[in-house]
Amino acid sequence: MSKQNTLESLSQEYRETIPSDLRRTQSFDWYLEELQEDPKIARSAHQRIADMLDFYGTEYDEEKGVVEYELASEDPLEDGENTFYGRVIHEAIHEFVNKVKSGARGLGPERRILLLLGPVGSGKSDFDSQIRKYFEDYTTRDQGRMYTFRWTNLCDIIEDQDPGDDMVRSPMNQDPMVLLPEKQRKSVIKEMNEALDAPYTIRNEQALDPASEFYMDQLLAYYDDDLQAVLENHIEVVRLLADENKRQGIETFEPKDKKNQDETELTGDVNYSKIAVYGESDPRAFDYSGAFCNANRGIFSGEELLKLQREFLYDFLHATQEQTIKPKNNPRIDIDQLIVGRTNMPEYRDKKGDEKMEAFNDRTKRIDFPYVLSYDNEAQIYRKMLRNADLPDIRVEPHTLEMAGLFGVLTRIEEPDAGSIDLVQKAKAYNGEIDETDDIDVKKLQEEAAEKVEIGEGMTGVSPRFVGDEIAEAIMDSMHRSRNFLSPLTTFNHLEDNLENHGSISDDMFETYYRYLELVREEYKERAIEDVRHALAYDLDEIQRQGEKYMDHVMAYIDDDTVEDEITGREQEPDEQFLRSVEEKLNLPEDRKDDFRQEVANWVSRRAREGETFDPQDNDRLRRALERKLWEDKKHNINFSALVSSGEMDDDERNQWIDALMEQGYSEEGAKEVLEFAGAEVAKTEMED
Repeated sequence: MSKQNTLESLSQEYRETIPSDLRRTQSFDWYLEELQEDPKIARSAHQRIADMLDFYGTEYDEEKGVVEYELASEDPLEDGENTFYGRVIHEAIHEFVNKVKSGARGLGPERRILLLLGPVGSGKSDFDSQIRKYFEDYTTRDQGRMYTFRWTNLCDIIEDQDPGDDMVRSPMNQDPMVLLPEKQRKSVIKEMNEALDAPYTIRNEQALDPASEFYMDQLLAYYDDDLQAVLENHIEVVRLLADENKRQGIETFEPKDKKNQDETELTGDVNYSKIAVYGESDPRAFDYSGAFCNANRGIFSGEELLKLQREFLYDFLHATQEQTIKPKNNPRIDIDQLIVGRTNMPEYRDKKGDEKMEAFNDRTKRIDFPYVLSYDNEAQIYRKMLRNADLPDIRVEPHTLEMAGLFGVLTRIEEPDAGSIDLVQKAKAYNGEIDETDDIDVKKLQEEAAEKVEIGEGMTGVSPRFVGDEIAEAIMDSMHRSRNFLSPLTTFNHLEDNLENHGSISDDMFETYYRYLELVREEYKERAIEDVRHALAYDLDEIQRQGEKYMDHVMAYIDDDTVEDEITGREQEPDEQFLRSVEEKLNLPEDRKDDFRQEVANWVSRRAREGETFDPQDNDRLRRALERKLWEDKKHNINFSALVSSGEMDDDERNQWIDALMEQGYSEEGAKEVLEFAGAEVAKTEMED
């Protein structure tokens, strides 16, 4: 394909991505007609953003009682590149959206700062960025369109108008509806709301910005208060797209050096190039370049908001409650925007305890963004990191990311009360690993933690960035050592070696975190042994036979009946010793055996009614119990020391076990490592026994 054809196709593709009316100007009369057809064009910023959040799709998670918004859970614009994982995060997003939607209805949050509070790396900045990205896209679509206006032919009427200002765009990108006087505007809005199909009503009580007010006064005086003549001869309606790079409808504000902070960064300043033309007090000499001005009709995003000086934050008081800004030596200017702030825990604690910040704190709605508290969800964050990178040709072994995630979660959750469960069990409960017969109340654990912490569980601990960085280092280290696989053992070593090099971990937490690493190593040891057990003792036919025997004896036990002996054929009582030998592999106490037996009996009966045959592989708990029993029966005939040294084992037998591990997702080299590791651990235990 030639360069010309390539350029032509790229150009055509570009044309298809921009609104067809982007370069087109329309009359004010056209705009009035559009408002009658589609009143949502004149939505407020909160209303437009509320509709945007639903536009990209929603899914209600009945179990969690949370609406998941697909711009966060699926990221449809970028094919899932920036997705968010974990119940606590989607609860935070759900709360954020509820406040935006409340603001859309005029219930109060439209006059507040939505303050995203969380530790470093908790996802609050990514979510804020996601909202801005999707708002840009939404305004390019027909469903999200908005318009502003520009003044034209001003030099024909206003004698001292600078020729360079013959055409002036609305400096605040205001809705063209503000050009109508209050009484006439109310009449138009009333008709719009009668035709509106939305959970909110359109409102607009804004005044024109000072420069536009000046032009309107001058032109009305010239045309003898003929509003129609002014709007027909000097107003063009144009499409408005939110664009963060152009500082149009979206503004991100970052704190600077305290000595150089100036309120004009927020509210705008005098345009010194225009003073010589118009004079200092003329509204045409004002430069509407402040962050609040640029964010009008869209989103103001304040990064590390509470790092700003107290005096600098006073501008937010009017911007929120009154929805106005007051530049120095200038009239008030009405604004319409969603104000989002982000901050970390130290700054929040500092400002929260400051009595002089009472008014500011009263105008904020805090939304907590804690760390993920499920290690499976945490592992998904690492997978996303690897998926979005140029990953070397390396295999990530089973349990690697989950165990790294478990370490992260252990540093974030509160130690459970003594005598209940241990920390790893609590992490497993938070991960959803609760059997029906387990006596663990997750809600109670959460309530206990809430009583111990200042704000909420998950607001302290190591960040996903730290763990992700160590995973990256472990990958590169494996590559340098010509290992084409990343295992949990390598990852543990990097986490341990670099704990004390991380600036966000205080010295008094090192010993605690080393202890947590040991807990994770112990958990991995159990999982590695389980995988090797599965490989060495796995016999489908034997598991099926043992499963059928177990169910025969369970049904006889429940029905108070007898069962036929496999060898003699005589009727006998259910073999309680055999039943308990299976159930004990699940650490099932004596007083819970009846519940479990009834559970599996119900499961078998349900499958029979559905026409499905009995297969213990389909019941995870029963399968695990049978596998472990088979392991106990066979392990005394296995030379575990030989697993550590390939020279002591028949190659065919060893390769058979490696193949079985590879079927579980291991690479060949990774299978050899876990076989040797687990073999050594089991051999050690056997010697101790």
